[in-house]
Amino acid sequence: MAWLLGPLLPAALLLLAAAAAPGRPCGPAGLSRDTVLGRPGANVTLTCQDEGLVNITVSWKMEKWGTAAAVGGGHDRRLAEGNTLLLWQVRYEDSGRYSCYVGGRPLRSLRLLVEAPPCLAEPPETPRVSCYRRSHDKDVLCEWPLQAKPSPGTRAMLWVKQRFTAENATEQRCRYFSKAQKFVCRVKVPPGADDTKPLVVSTCVNNGAGGSASEDRIITLSSILKPDPPLNVTVEALEKAPQQLRINWSYPSSWDPRFYWLRFQVRYRPEPAQTFMEVDQVMTTWLDIRDAWRGTRHVVQVRAQEEFGHGAWSEWSQEAVGTPWTDPRDLTSEMGPFSSQFPMEDGTYGVTLPPELFGEDAADGTGGAVVEASARSVASPYTFLVAGGSLLLGIALFVGIVVRYKQTWRTGGQRGAKQEGEAQHVLVPLGPPSPPLSETPLLSPPGPLAPGALHVTNLDYFFSEQ
Repeated sequence: MAWLLGPLLPAALLLLAAAAAPGRPCGPAGLSRDTVLGRPGANVTLTCQDEGLVNITVSWKMEKWGTAAAVGGGHDRRLAEGNTLLLWQVRYEDSGRYSCYVGGRPLRSLRLLVEAPPCLAEPPETPRVSCYRRSHDKDVLCEWPLQAKPSPGTRAMLWVKQRFTAENATEQRCRYFSKAQKFVCRVKVPPGADDTKPLVVSTCVNNGAGGSASEDRIITLSSILKPDPPLNVTVEALEKAPQQLRINWSYPSSWDPRFYWLRFQVRYRPEPAQTFMEVDQVMTTWLDIRDAWRGTRHVVQVRAQEEFGHGAWSEWSQEAVGTPWTDPRDLTSEMGPFSSQFPMEDGTYGVTLPPELFGEDAADGTGGAVVEASARSVASPYTFLVAGGSLLLGIALFVGIVVRYKQTWRTGGQRGAKQEGEAQHVLVPLGPPSPPLSETPLLSPPGPLAPGALHVTNLDYFFSEQ
């Protein structure tokens, strides 16, 4: 086995070295032959032709950050005639490409770089690259932000190659966008590329003072999918549904739904609240909210992700607002958009009055009138109708009870008076006077029992059946 490993070992080392170092050395940027380096505050002379042009009018134009503009305008740097262009006390903003023309025909183009000497300049920032792909059929975009504006001579390059292969890396030039303050690199993806194969991405940024390289990143085309935010988000009220809202949106223009779908996440909140409620796994481009707060404006946002969860979520869409349907007959809707609901302990919702009802009166006395009008508008005529009917019904019941008990009291009084009069004229039967106690024996002789009489000594009375 040792004789087999001998020839294969160098090839394996070369393969690993190629896979581990996909980029190129990152050092100070070199100057090309058409580049002129100038220091801030110095005078710079640009020459159109090495041999002098006699009796010919030479015009100069400057191209800066993709915008062509004639040199001049405030600094008197344009020469009407001659072969040279003199720039006094150049600044960083003077960096760009200068071209000379004769009769509208370009003769030469020079690039001016205004930057500090290498001993005074600082190397560029270390790039922290992030890559994403807006759709399955789009190119890869890699970018990184900068804390400070780079010097005009700064160059940024990006290399991409397949991992564990010895093929050459693809080199891409990166552009700096001043408004976003970041470098952006575009990597072409060939048709039919495998989305699952790992790729190695490396970058290098250099200027006259030195260079900075990023750490190699391992990516796959499917893992860097990041769609654009959904478009045309709208919020509509549903008729006769005071607690429902319908949200509609559309796919981003960079994503073709005919071949690949997206799944969406919706978040919403009533304006008084600070936290969002979220709904996941939405496969359609619309959603009905069934727990909206009555009479309250809601804020809604939507974001998207590849339907199988590959890649990252998009950024949230722009905010859209809407208010649920309100019955026009309900005068409580006049409380305005400041009215809201808040959850109670028993799970129901209470109503918060508008803050103008609790505000202080204005200095001119108009504030009190507004509060009084608002308080009156809260009361409904149906409330007065129900209250009046209930009051009349209570009075009728009270009168009926009083009349009923009055008749009962009269009947009871007549019966009581009659019984009292009869007790005053009770006739007492007259009989012979009872003998004195001395003549009455202590024990009466036994005799026949009178029917119905009760004798304590007769025990059979208590045990006999009557």
